[in-house]
Amino acid sequence: MLEVLLCSLVTVLPDYLFRRYVQGKRIGREITLFSVWYELRYGITLCLLLTLSLITAIFYFHPSTTAAASVFRSVTILPEITGRVEETYVGISQRVQKGDPLFRMDSSRFEADVETAQKRVAEIDAQEAVLNAQLAEAEARIQQVRGGLKQAQDEFQARADVEQRSPGSVAARDVQRFETQVTTQQAAVAAAMAARDALLMQLETQLPAQRETAVAALKEAEVELGKTLMVAGTDGVVQQFTLRPGDLVNAMLRPAGVLVPDHKVDTLLAGFSQLESEVIKEGMVGEVACMAKPWQIIPVLVTGVQDVIANGQVRPTDQLFDIQQFSKPGTITVLLEPLYQGQLAGLPQGAICAANLYTSSHDRLSSDDLGPLQRVALHAIDTVGVVHAMLLRIQALLLPVKTLVLSGH
Repeated sequence: MLEVLLCSLVTVLPDYLFRRYVQGKRIGREITLFSVWYELRYGITLCLLLTLSLITAIFYFHPSTTAAASVFRSVTILPEITGRVEETYVGISQRVQKGDPLFRMDSSRFEADVETAQKRVAEIDAQEAVLNAQLAEAEARIQQVRGGLKQAQDEFQARADVEQRSPGSVAARDVQRFETQVTTQQAAVAAAMAARDALLMQLETQLPAQRETAVAALKEAEVELGKTLMVAGTDGVVQQFTLRPGDLVNAMLRPAGVLVPDHKVDTLLAGFSQLESEVIKEGMVGEVACMAKPWQIIPVLVTGVQDVIANGQVRPTDQLFDIQQFSKPGTITVLLEPLYQGQLAGLPQGAICAANLYTSSHDRLSSDDLGPLQRVALHAIDTVGVVHAMLLRIQALLLPVKTLVLSGH
């Protein structure tokens, strides 16, 4: 309507003035309700053409959308294990800090696993004490057999000396017997030392490895036990937390609730038509009007333009895609940030806004390579953005009335 009124000022109004004051035609006589089209046909036709051209230029070079929102991410409260709830610590909607307990699941099975792992570590520690005692016994056994070896060597050496000084004075059988005792005692010493080395290997190699395995199993059991207590991973507000003792929580199918992290709204995401993809660039200035901030116009800056359209994404499945599924055009996702710090303060997460972007030809107009017609066209394009700005302000002005009064709520 605003475009029609503006275009009529330079088309229909001059046509009427010409016919009224130049041709002398009067309202109610020559210009009647039934003869308006015939009398003002040139002005009306030019008005319609100019209106269509103006609307097209405005919406193309100064894109607008009502699909702008302060999107946010929610964290699903989902335990890593499946089990029944034993106790809850928060209400349906409650603010929590990072590390605050949310609920605890039945932990009897995991406590038994921890106890079993602890006893296994204690068993290995007791086995170490036994091996130390056996090692001490082996050391004593070595001393014992070494003493027997020394005695047998002395007896054999004494008889061998006597036999050397006085051949035949000692029976040869006795000499052989003591020589055999020496050999036997040497073997006993070697066996005792081998037994001691085996005990040392168990104490220094086998037993530490077994203990590390048992300690690792204990830590794993304690980790599994810790999973029964669900804590907040970040600061935020727990929403829709209806979990109660006795409920079954499944790690795959049944989450426990939603945690909305604390986040200061400082950006908006907006979706614009694909037709305007060649116009929307980073650095463009725009304005937004949000329902949660009535009667406020917030200047914004385009800081990012997503180079992919979500509607065309393909995921691996067991079915072939029909290209007709992509016939519905998607939107260009644009990241908007306030031009001045803190202007979006107080805007709720998820708030819906209307956004306008304005094309600026200032850099191009500063070039000396442009012709007169190009300069006029660029000035006209920049100027008609005022119409869009007026429309946004009218929408922001009427939004509370339309929502609270005319909607019937």
